[in-house]
Amino acid sequence: TVTAIDDTTDRGIPGKKCGTIILSAEELSNCRDSATMQFCANKLDKKDFFGKSDPFMVFYRSNEDGTFTICHKTEVVKNTLNPVWQPFTIPVRALCNGDYDRTIKVEVYDWDRDGSHDFIGDFTTSYRELARGQSQFNVYEVSKSSVSTDQQHVFWLLRSGNPSQSTSLHYMNPYQLNAYAMALKAVGEIIQDYDSDKMFPALGFGAKLPPDGRVSHEFPLNGNMENPYCNGIEGILEAYHQSLKTVQLYGPTNFAPVVNHVARYAAAVQDGSQYFVLLIITDGVISDMAQTKEAIVNGAKLPMSIIIVGVGQAEFDAMVELDGDDIRISSRGKLAERDIVQFVPFRDYMDRTGNHVLSMARLAKDVLAEIPDQFISYMKSRGIKPNPAPPPYTPPGHTHHHTQI
Repeated sequence: TVTAIDDTTDRGIPGKKCGTIILSAEELSNCRDSATMQFCANKLDKKDFFGKSDPFMVFYRSNEDGTFTICHKTEVVKNTLNPVWQPFTIPVRALCNGDYDRTIKVEVYDWDRDGSHDFIGDFTTSYRELARGQSQFNVYEVSKSSVSTDQQHVFWLLRSGNPSQSTSLHYMNPYQLNAYAMALKAVGEIIQDYDSDKMFPALGFGAKLPPDGRVSHEFPLNGNMENPYCNGIEGILEAYHQSLKTVQLYGPTNFAPVVNHVARYAAAVQDGSQYFVLLIITDGVISDMAQTKEAIVNGAKLPMSIIIVGVGQAEFDAMVELDGDDIRISSRGKLAERDIVQFVPFRDYMDRTGNHVLSMARLAKDVLAEIPDQFISYMKSRGIKPNPAPPPYTPPGHTHHHTQI
Protein backbone atom coordinates (compact mmCIF):
# COMPACT_ATOMS: atom_id res chain seq x y z
CA THR A 1 0.00 0.00 0.00
CA VAL A 2 1.27 3.45 -0.91
CA THR A 3 -0.15 6.32 1.13
CA ALA A 4 0.10 9.89 -0.12
CA ILE A 5 0.59 12.48 2.62
CA ASP A 6 -0.52 16.00 1.87
CA ASP A 7 2.03 18.23 3.53
CA THR A 8 1.76 21.89 2.62
CA THR A 9 4.68 22.85 4.79
CA ASP A 10 7.38 24.53 2.70
CA ARG A 11 10.43 22.38 3.22
CA GLY A 12 12.26 23.55 0.12
CA ILE A 13 15.19 25.89 -0.22
CA PRO A 14 14.06 29.53 -0.23
CA GLY A 15 14.27 31.01 -3.71
CA LYS A 16 14.78 27.60 -5.32
CA LYS A 17 12.26 25.63 -7.35
CA CYS A 18 11.91 22.13 -5.94
CA GLY A 19 11.35 19.03 -8.03
CA THR A 20 8.41 16.66 -7.80
CA ILE A 21 8.48 12.97 -6.96
CA ILE A 22 5.56 10.95 -8.30
CA LEU A 23 4.88 7.49 -6.88
CA SER A 24 2.77 4.99 -8.79
CA ALA A 25 1.99 1.42 -7.83
CA GLU A 26 0.88 -1.66 -9.72
CA GLU A 27 0.06 -5.08 -8.37
CA LEU A 28 2.77 -7.56 -9.31
CA SER A 29 1.82 -10.73 -11.13
CA ASN A 30 2.80 -14.18 -9.90
CA CYS A 31 4.90 -14.78 -13.03
CA ARG A 32 8.28 -16.20 -12.03
CA ASP A 33 9.64 -16.73 -15.54
CA SER A 34 12.78 -15.07 -16.82
CA ALA A 35 13.79 -14.37 -20.41
CA THR A 36 17.26 -14.59 -21.91
CA MET A 37 17.56 -12.56 -25.08
CA GLN A 38 20.10 -11.02 -27.38
CA PHE A 39 19.86 -8.37 -30.08
CA CYS A 40 21.96 -7.21 -32.99
CA ALA A 41 21.42 -4.36 -35.44
CA ASN A 42 22.24 -3.72 -39.07
CA LYS A 43 23.10 -0.41 -40.78
CA LEU A 44 22.31 1.96 -37.92
CA ASP A 45 22.61 5.70 -38.44
CA LYS A 46 26.14 7.18 -38.25
CA LYS A 47 26.22 9.76 -35.45
CA ASP A 48 29.91 10.36 -34.70
CA PHE A 49 31.82 12.83 -36.89
CA PHE A 50 35.15 10.98 -36.71
CA GLY A 51 33.77 7.47 -36.37
CA LYS A 52 30.62 5.43 -36.76
CA SER A 53 28.35 5.14 -33.71
CA ASP A 54 28.61 3.69 -30.22
CA PRO A 55 25.10 2.22 -29.94
CA PHE A 56 23.26 0.96 -26.89
CA MET A 57 19.62 0.01 -26.27
CA VAL A 58 17.17 1.08 -23.57
CA PHE A 59 14.10 -1.08 -22.82
CA TYR A 60 10.91 0.41 -21.39
CA ARG A 61 7.97 -1.39 -19.82
CA SER A 62 4.59 0.25 -20.40
CA ASN A 63 2.59 1.06 -17.28
CA GLU A 64 -1.16 0.87 -16.74
CA ASP A 65 -1.46 4.65 -17.03
CA GLY A 66 0.23 4.73 -20.46
CA THR A 67 3.62 5.91 -19.22
CA PHE A 68 6.88 4.00 -19.66
CA THR A 69 9.48 2.88 -17.12
CA ILE A 70 13.07 1.87 -17.90
CA CYS A 71 13.58 -1.81 -17.14
CA HIS A 72 16.90 -2.59 -18.87
CA LYS A 73 19.82 -0.91 -20.57
CA THR A 74 22.40 -2.78 -22.67
CA GLU A 75 26.11 -2.20 -22.75
CA VAL A 76 27.65 0.18 -25.32
CA VAL A 77 29.18 -1.40 -28.44
CA LYS A 78 31.90 0.92 -29.66
CA ASN A 79 32.42 2.25 -33.19
CA THR A 80 30.05 0.16 -35.29
CA LEU A 81 26.85 0.46 -37.29
CA ASN A 82 26.24 -3.30 -37.02
CA PRO A 83 26.40 -3.99 -33.27
CA VAL A 84 25.88 -7.35 -31.55
CA TRP A 85 24.93 -6.83 -27.93
CA GLN A 86 25.67 -9.36 -25.21
CA PRO A 87 22.90 -11.74 -24.10
CA PHE A 88 21.04 -10.68 -20.98
CA THR A 89 18.49 -12.25 -18.67
CA ILE A 90 15.57 -10.29 -17.25
CA PRO A 91 12.53 -11.36 -15.18
CA VAL A 92 9.41 -11.36 -17.34
CA ARG A 93 7.70 -9.57 -14.48
CA ALA A 94 10.15 -6.68 -14.84
CA LEU A 95 9.73 -6.62 -18.61
CA CYS A 96 5.92 -6.71 -18.83
CA ASN A 97 4.59 -7.76 -15.40
CA GLY A 98 3.67 -11.14 -16.86
CA ASP A 99 1.39 -9.59 -19.51
CA TYR A 100 2.75 -11.10 -22.73
CA ASP A 101 0.87 -8.62 -24.93
CA ARG A 102 1.88 -5.45 -23.10
CA THR A 103 3.84 -2.97 -25.21
CA ILE A 104 7.61 -2.93 -24.78
CA LYS A 105 9.37 0.13 -26.18
CA VAL A 106 13.02 -0.05 -27.20
CA GLU A 107 15.13 3.02 -27.92
CA VAL A 108 18.55 2.98 -29.57
CA TYR A 109 21.12 5.68 -28.76
CA ASP A 110 24.63 6.64 -29.77
CA TRP A 111 26.68 6.94 -26.58
CA ASP A 112 28.57 10.20 -25.92
CA ARG A 113 31.13 10.70 -23.19
CA ASP A 114 29.45 13.87 -21.89
CA GLY A 115 26.12 12.09 -21.43
CA SER A 116 24.35 13.87 -24.29
CA HIS A 117 23.57 10.61 -26.05
CA ASP A 118 22.22 10.94 -29.61
CA PHE A 119 18.87 9.35 -30.33
CA ILE A 120 19.09 6.92 -33.27
CA GLY A 121 15.56 5.54 -33.29
CA ASP A 122 13.07 3.28 -31.56
CA PHE A 123 10.58 0.46 -32.09
CA THR A 124 7.88 -1.31 -30.10
CA THR A 125 7.23 -4.99 -29.55
CA SER A 126 5.78 -7.34 -26.92
CA TYR A 127 7.05 -10.32 -25.00
CA ARG A 128 4.74 -12.59 -26.99
CA GLU A 129 6.45 -11.45 -30.20
CA LEU A 130 9.91 -11.77 -28.69
CA ALA A 131 9.10 -15.28 -27.45
CA ARG A 132 8.80 -16.42 -31.08
CA GLY A 133 12.57 -16.36 -31.14
CA GLN A 134 14.86 -15.73 -34.06
CA SER A 135 12.65 -15.35 -37.14
CA GLN A 136 11.38 -12.88 -39.71
CA PHE A 137 8.80 -11.79 -37.12
CA ASN A 138 11.51 -10.37 -34.90
CA VAL A 139 13.17 -7.94 -37.30
CA TYR A 140 12.29 -4.35 -36.45
CA GLU A 141 12.75 -1.16 -38.41
CA VAL A 142 14.31 1.50 -36.20
CA SER A 143 12.21 4.61 -36.85
CA LYS A 144 12.84 8.27 -36.17
CA SER A 145 10.33 10.81 -37.41
CA SER A 146 12.89 13.39 -38.55
CA VAL A 147 15.01 11.13 -40.72
CA SER A 148 14.60 8.37 -43.25
CA THR A 149 15.54 5.06 -41.63
CA ASP A 150 14.54 2.50 -44.20
CA GLN A 151 17.89 0.75 -43.94
CA GLN A 152 18.15 0.52 -40.14
CA HIS A 153 17.08 -2.73 -38.56
CA VAL A 154 17.42 -4.38 -35.17
CA PHE A 155 17.33 -8.15 -35.08
CA TRP A 156 16.25 -10.25 -32.15
CA LEU A 157 18.62 -13.18 -31.82
CA LEU A 158 17.84 -16.28 -29.83
CA ARG A 159 21.44 -17.43 -29.85
CA SER A 160 20.84 -20.89 -28.51
CA GLY A 161 17.50 -21.11 -26.82
CA ASN A 162 16.02 -23.95 -24.86
CA PRO A 163 16.27 -27.10 -27.02
CA SER A 164 12.83 -28.12 -25.77
CA GLN A 165 11.23 -25.01 -27.31
CA SER A 166 10.27 -25.10 -30.98
CA THR A 167 11.61 -21.55 -31.53
CA SER A 168 15.17 -22.69 -30.81
CA LEU A 169 17.54 -23.61 -33.63
CA HIS A 170 18.60 -26.47 -31.32
CA TYR A 171 15.03 -27.75 -30.92
CA MET A 172 15.05 -31.54 -30.62
CA ASN A 173 12.16 -32.50 -32.88
CA PRO A 174 11.57 -36.27 -32.68
CA TYR A 175 10.51 -36.35 -36.34
CA GLN A 176 13.19 -34.33 -38.14
CA LEU A 177 16.67 -32.88 -37.73
CA ASN A 178 17.05 -29.34 -36.42
CA ALA A 179 18.96 -26.64 -38.32
CA TYR A 180 22.31 -27.46 -36.69
CA ALA A 181 21.97 -31.19 -37.25
CA MET A 182 20.92 -30.72 -40.90
CA ALA A 183 23.92 -28.48 -41.57
CA LEU A 184 26.28 -30.83 -39.75
CA LYS A 185 25.04 -33.87 -41.66
CA ALA A 186 25.00 -32.20 -45.08
CA VAL A 187 28.37 -30.46 -44.82
CA GLY A 188 29.98 -33.21 -42.76
CA GLU A 189 29.20 -35.85 -45.36
CA ILE A 190 30.95 -33.66 -47.93
CA ILE A 191 34.21 -33.20 -46.05
CA GLN A 192 34.46 -36.46 -44.08
CA ASP A 193 35.89 -38.38 -47.03
CA TYR A 194 39.05 -36.26 -46.83
CA ASP A 195 39.83 -37.77 -43.42
CA SER A 196 41.45 -41.20 -43.50
CA ASP A 197 40.03 -42.70 -40.28
CA LYS A 198 36.86 -40.58 -40.00
CA MET A 199 37.42 -40.04 -36.29
CA PHE A 200 36.57 -36.41 -35.54
CA PRO A 201 37.09 -34.39 -32.36
CA ALA A 202 33.78 -32.55 -31.87
CA LEU A 203 33.64 -29.47 -29.65
CA GLY A 204 30.82 -27.28 -28.40
CA PHE A 205 31.08 -23.69 -27.22
CA GLY A 206 28.87 -21.44 -25.14
CA ALA A 207 27.38 -23.67 -22.44
CA LYS A 208 27.30 -24.30 -18.71
CA LEU A 209 28.72 -27.73 -17.94
CA PRO A 210 27.65 -30.10 -15.19
CA PRO A 211 28.09 -30.54 -12.31
CA ASP A 212 29.16 -27.02 -11.24
CA GLY A 213 27.72 -24.89 -14.07
CA ARG A 214 31.12 -23.75 -15.33
CA VAL A 215 30.84 -21.82 -18.63
CA SER A 216 32.99 -23.34 -21.38
CA HIS A 217 33.79 -22.34 -24.96
CA GLU A 218 35.59 -25.53 -25.97
CA PHE A 219 34.02 -28.61 -24.41
CA PRO A 220 33.85 -32.11 -25.97
CA LEU A 221 30.38 -32.98 -27.20
CA ASN A 222 30.81 -36.55 -26.01
CA GLY A 223 31.75 -35.33 -22.51
CA ASN A 224 35.15 -37.06 -22.63
CA MET A 225 37.92 -34.52 -22.02
CA GLU A 226 40.63 -37.11 -22.70
CA ASN A 227 39.13 -38.48 -25.90
CA PRO A 228 36.78 -36.05 -27.70
CA TYR A 229 36.78 -38.11 -30.91
CA CYS A 230 33.51 -39.26 -32.51
CA ASN A 231 33.15 -42.02 -35.08
CA GLY A 232 32.00 -40.38 -38.31
CA ILE A 233 29.22 -37.86 -38.80
CA GLU A 234 26.67 -40.14 -37.16
CA GLY A 235 28.88 -40.29 -34.08
CA ILE A 236 29.03 -36.49 -33.95
CA LEU A 237 25.24 -36.21 -34.31
CA GLU A 238 24.74 -38.69 -31.48
CA ALA A 239 27.17 -36.78 -29.24
CA TYR A 240 25.47 -33.49 -30.14
CA HIS A 241 22.02 -34.75 -29.20
CA GLN A 242 23.31 -36.21 -25.94
CA SER A 243 25.08 -32.96 -25.03
CA LEU A 244 21.84 -30.98 -25.45
CA LYS A 245 20.39 -33.11 -22.65
CA THR A 246 23.27 -32.51 -20.24
CA VAL A 247 24.58 -28.97 -20.77
CA GLN A 248 22.80 -25.62 -20.46
CA LEU A 249 23.35 -23.46 -23.54
CA TYR A 250 24.70 -20.12 -22.43
CA GLY A 251 26.27 -16.93 -23.83
CA PRO A 252 28.44 -15.22 -24.74
CA THR A 253 29.44 -16.79 -28.07
CA ASN A 254 33.23 -16.93 -28.33
CA PHE A 255 34.93 -18.37 -31.43
CA ALA A 256 38.55 -17.71 -30.48
CA PRO A 257 38.91 -20.63 -28.01
CA VAL A 258 37.98 -23.29 -30.61
CA VAL A 259 40.12 -21.63 -33.31
CA ASN A 260 43.08 -21.59 -30.92
CA HIS A 261 42.30 -25.18 -29.91
CA VAL A 262 42.76 -26.41 -33.49
CA ALA A 263 45.73 -24.08 -34.00
CA ARG A 264 47.59 -25.82 -31.15
CA TYR A 265 47.26 -29.14 -32.97
CA ALA A 266 48.28 -27.60 -36.30
CA ALA A 267 51.32 -25.90 -34.74
CA ALA A 268 52.65 -29.30 -33.66
CA VAL A 269 52.66 -30.69 -37.22
CA GLN A 270 54.07 -28.25 -39.77
CA ASP A 271 56.03 -30.64 -41.98
CA GLY A 272 53.22 -31.01 -44.52
CA SER A 273 52.17 -34.46 -43.36
CA GLN A 274 48.86 -33.20 -41.95
CA TYR A 275 46.41 -30.39 -42.71
CA PHE A 276 43.58 -29.43 -40.35
CA VAL A 277 40.08 -28.20 -41.26
CA LEU A 278 37.86 -26.67 -38.57
CA LEU A 279 34.11 -26.71 -39.28
CA ILE A 280 32.12 -24.15 -37.25
CA ILE A 281 28.31 -24.23 -37.37
CA THR A 282 26.85 -21.02 -36.00
CA ASP A 283 23.78 -18.79 -35.96
CA GLY A 284 26.03 -15.83 -36.76
CA VAL A 285 26.35 -14.29 -33.31
CA ILE A 286 29.90 -13.66 -32.14
CA SER A 287 30.97 -11.93 -28.93
CA ASP A 288 34.75 -11.93 -29.34
CA MET A 289 35.31 -10.55 -32.84
CA ALA A 290 38.68 -8.95 -32.06
CA GLN A 291 40.05 -12.09 -30.38
CA THR A 292 38.77 -14.28 -33.21
CA LYS A 293 40.44 -12.09 -35.82
CA GLU A 294 43.71 -12.38 -33.90
CA ALA A 295 43.31 -16.16 -33.71
CA ILE A 296 42.68 -16.35 -37.48
CA VAL A 297 45.68 -14.14 -38.27
CA ASN A 298 47.86 -16.44 -36.15
CA GLY A 299 46.25 -19.53 -37.68
CA ALA A 300 47.03 -18.32 -41.20
CA LYS A 301 50.66 -19.29 -40.55
CA LEU A 302 49.67 -22.87 -39.77
CA PRO A 303 48.42 -25.86 -41.81
CA MET A 304 44.73 -25.19 -41.18
CA SER A 305 41.54 -23.89 -42.78
CA ILE A 306 38.19 -22.87 -41.29
CA ILE A 307 34.77 -23.51 -42.80
CA ILE A 308 31.96 -21.49 -41.20
CA VAL A 309 28.39 -22.59 -41.93
CA GLY A 310 25.66 -20.16 -40.90
CA VAL A 311 22.25 -21.50 -39.87
CA GLY A 312 19.05 -19.56 -39.21
CA GLN A 313 17.72 -16.29 -40.60
CA ALA A 314 20.06 -13.77 -38.95
CA GLU A 315 22.30 -11.36 -40.81
CA PHE A 316 25.79 -12.83 -41.21
CA ASP A 317 27.79 -9.62 -41.67
CA ALA A 318 30.34 -10.67 -39.05
CA MET A 319 30.86 -14.05 -40.72
CA VAL A 320 31.32 -12.40 -44.13
CA GLU A 321 33.93 -10.14 -42.53
CA LEU A 322 35.77 -13.17 -41.13
CA ASP A 323 35.66 -14.80 -44.57
CA GLY A 324 38.00 -12.07 -45.77
CA ASP A 325 37.29 -12.45 -49.49
CA ASP A 326 36.86 -8.70 -49.98
CA ILE A 327 39.16 -7.40 -47.24
CA ARG A 328 41.89 -9.61 -45.81
CA ILE A 329 41.56 -10.17 -42.06
CA SER A 330 43.94 -8.17 -39.88
CA SER A 331 44.60 -7.85 -36.17
CA ARG A 332 46.69 -5.29 -34.26
CA GLY A 333 47.89 -3.90 -37.59
CA LYS A 334 49.07 -7.31 -38.80
CA LEU A 335 47.55 -8.77 -41.98
CA ALA A 336 46.79 -12.49 -42.26
CA GLU A 337 49.44 -13.95 -44.55
CA ARG A 338 46.78 -15.99 -46.40
CA ASP A 339 43.02 -16.48 -46.50
CA ILE A 340 42.00 -19.51 -44.42
CA VAL A 341 38.25 -18.92 -43.89
CA GLN A 342 35.31 -19.93 -46.09
CA PHE A 343 31.77 -18.89 -45.07
CA VAL A 344 28.62 -20.55 -46.40
CA PRO A 345 25.05 -19.49 -45.42
CA PHE A 346 23.21 -22.81 -45.21
CA ARG A 347 19.77 -21.28 -45.88
CA ASP A 348 20.83 -20.47 -49.46
CA TYR A 349 20.81 -24.19 -50.23
CA MET A 350 17.52 -25.11 -48.54
CA ASP A 351 14.00 -25.38 -49.95
CA ARG A 352 11.17 -23.13 -48.76
CA THR A 353 10.23 -25.51 -45.95
CA GLY A 354 13.78 -25.42 -44.60
CA ASN A 355 13.80 -29.21 -44.32
CA HIS A 356 15.61 -30.30 -47.49
CA VAL A 357 18.82 -29.37 -49.27
CA LEU A 358 18.03 -28.36 -52.85
CA SER A 359 21.41 -29.24 -54.34
CA MET A 360 24.07 -31.22 -52.51
CA ALA A 361 26.36 -30.75 -55.52
CA ARG A 362 26.19 -26.95 -55.30
CA LEU A 363 26.61 -27.06 -51.53
CA ALA A 364 29.65 -29.31 -51.89
CA LYS A 365 31.16 -27.04 -54.51
CA ASP A 366 30.79 -23.92 -52.38
CA VAL A 367 31.91 -25.54 -49.11
CA LEU A 368 35.10 -26.84 -50.73
CA ALA A 369 35.59 -23.88 -53.08
CA GLU A 370 38.60 -22.37 -51.30
CA ILE A 371 40.11 -25.35 -49.45
CA PRO A 372 42.37 -26.61 -52.31
CA ASP A 373 43.92 -23.17 -52.88
CA GLN A 374 44.32 -22.64 -49.13
CA PHE A 375 46.03 -26.02 -48.80
CA ILE A 376 48.39 -25.35 -51.71
CA SER A 377 49.15 -21.80 -50.55
CA TYR A 378 50.37 -23.14 -47.20
CA MET A 379 52.54 -25.84 -48.77
CA LYS A 380 54.08 -23.38 -51.25
CA SER A 381 54.74 -20.80 -48.54
CA ARG A 382 56.72 -23.40 -46.60
CA GLY A 383 58.47 -24.85 -49.64
CA ILE A 384 56.87 -28.25 -49.05
CA LYS A 385 56.68 -30.42 -52.16
CA PRO A 386 54.56 -33.54 -52.69
CA ASN A 387 56.24 -36.81 -51.78
CA PRO A 388 57.22 -38.93 -54.78
CA ALA A 389 54.57 -41.38 -55.85
CA PRO A 390 55.10 -44.87 -54.42
CA PRO A 391 56.17 -47.57 -56.89
CA PRO A 392 53.34 -49.61 -58.42
CA TYR A 393 52.31 -52.62 -56.38
CA THR A 394 53.99 -55.86 -57.40
CA PRO A 395 52.26 -59.09 -56.34
CA PRO A 396 54.57 -61.66 -54.67
CA GLY A 397 56.37 -63.84 -57.20
CA HIS A 398 56.09 -61.31 -60.01
CA THR A 399 58.85 -59.21 -61.50
CA HIS A 400 58.49 -55.90 -63.32
CA HIS A 401 59.67 -56.04 -66.93
CA HIS A 402 60.92 -52.75 -68.31
CA THR A 403 60.68 -52.16 -72.01
CA GLN A 404 63.24 -49.77 -73.44
CA ILE A 405 62.22 -47.75 -76.49
